[in-house]
Amino acid sequence: MKKVLKIASFILAAGALTFQSCETTELDLRNNPNALSPESASPDFLLNSIQREFIRTVQTVGTRNAEFARIEYMFGRQYRTVYDPGDFNVQWTDVYTEQLTDTYALYGIADTDDLPFHKGMGQFMEAFSMTMLVDNFGDVPYSEANQGADNFNPSADSGAAIYAAMLDLLDEAIANFNAGGVAPGTDYFFNGDADAWVKACNTLKLKLLVNTRLVDASAVSQFNSIISSGNYISSIEDDMQFQWGTQEVQPDTRHPQYAGDYTPSGANDYRSNHLMQYMMDMDDPRMRYYFYRQNAETPGAPGVPPNLETIECSLQSPPVHYNGFPFCSLENGYWGRDHGSDEGIPPDGFLRSIIGVYPAGGKFDDDTFEGQVLGDGGGGAGITPVLLASTVDFWEAEIALTSGNTPAARQHLLDGLAKSVEKVSSFGSVDPTADLSFEPSDADIASHATAVGDAFDADSEGGWNVLAQEFYVAQYGNGMDAFNFYRRTGYPDNLQPNIDPSPGNLVRSFFYPSTEANNNSSITQKGDHTQQVFWDNNPAGPSFPFSN
Repeated sequence: MKKVLKIASFILAAGALTFQSCETTELDLRNNPNALSPESASPDFLLNSIQREFIRTVQTVGTRNAEFARIEYMFGRQYRTVYDPGDFNVQWTDVYTEQLTDTYALYGIADTDDLPFHKGMGQFMEAFSMTMLVDNFGDVPYSEANQGADNFNPSADSGAAIYAAMLDLLDEAIANFNAGGVAPGTDYFFNGDADAWVKACNTLKLKLLVNTRLVDASAVSQFNSIISSGNYISSIEDDMQFQWGTQEVQPDTRHPQYAGDYTPSGANDYRSNHLMQYMMDMDDPRMRYYFYRQNAETPGAPGVPPNLETIECSLQSPPVHYNGFPFCSLENGYWGRDHGSDEGIPPDGFLRSIIGVYPAGGKFDDDTFEGQVLGDGGGGAGITPVLLASTVDFWEAEIALTSGNTPAARQHLLDGLAKSVEKVSSFGSVDPTADLSFEPSDADIASHATAVGDAFDADSEGGWNVLAQEFYVAQYGNGMDAFNFYRRTGYPDNLQPNIDPSPGNLVRSFFYPSTEANNNSSITQKGDHTQQVFWDNNPAGPSFPFSN
């Protein structure tokens, strides 16, 4: 069972060890000079630091991945320039010179002091982080990395080889969790529950197997074998997530997206018009939890005068290629931005829609329509989802559709939807000021599920478009698996287009971080963003949907 824990003491303990997030122009995957030596490090303190480094990277990368699935708003009319080689420097550094350096030090101590539980946690996070790098960058250093002065220029291993190694590492982690060792002093995910960690390991395996189903003929049978075992995250009580706190400074323990939107100067981020419109169209019961409307009307929406000062596009006609897609101004006060919009920032910080009580611990939308500031709502006590039971149901639906079992796919879709709605609905109480009479009723939830099922039945693409859209909605808070789904399947084929009619090909992998490409002589920077990761054998270019 997952435990709700405070992060403040965790970051304070880790901070006391001076584990710093630093960006260097000398990144060559050598040992972090700020890290404690194995001789002086406490295994619990090392593990605290590893957990901090891990979740920080998961949160940032997951948010960026979400932009391509329109879960989050993406700034940039050309896909090639949305993210430049410098944009992932910190995350790359965090994994290699922070997390892995600390992890390998932990392994030595754990072996000496007989601490298999500690080692298993490190192995899980290593496997998750390395496969995350493969999913985003393709071939990356692994076998030659973190060797210090023995190799300052590690070569990249193939993504396939890293995936295989991580599956083996997860088997080792499971053995360590089953060894009955002493639990660490602080486990911010499962509070020392070894059985829960085994389920997480098997669920991460499911993720890797569904990713590789296009290139590995045995992946589906291995996936089904784990499902048959029942030993994976299958209920929301077992969800793997990270609980943020409410402390503002020294250190800031709040959910990062809360910290960005609830400020004295107003919001910093925009929400995705595509996601908000889709959820409105479906009368989705999660809307009031996902978004808080600071304004009852959006300039330029039907019946609302445009306003050049706050929404420049409210005076513009939709691009020709939009052809019915939502553009600029949504109804009912939902105030976001279109995919790829690169307009400047007007004085709308206290007007635009902001992130809500789920997942960021913000405000529940109860029609108060107030500009929000520091400390409002849940104060930032939100979560970063890592592996959710609802996600497994959507993976099962995908596997069922690929095998032609449409009825099973429909049921898995509805099962995943039900778990997502149940989880999200539990967050109303995180906002102590909320008027929860605005929460959806059981009838509202049932009506929505019926509408989703009917839409699945009517989908001209055999259910793929509805499965994809609903999967993306459920991924709000961490879009890693949504971006992977999009590259595996090409669905949905009805996402809001980039506002530029010729944005270039979709990102299939990111440029290597500039600190690595510029300083590691064994790494050559990619020519563009269209290089496909090993499990993505779909056609090159912008053609969607793919053959499944």
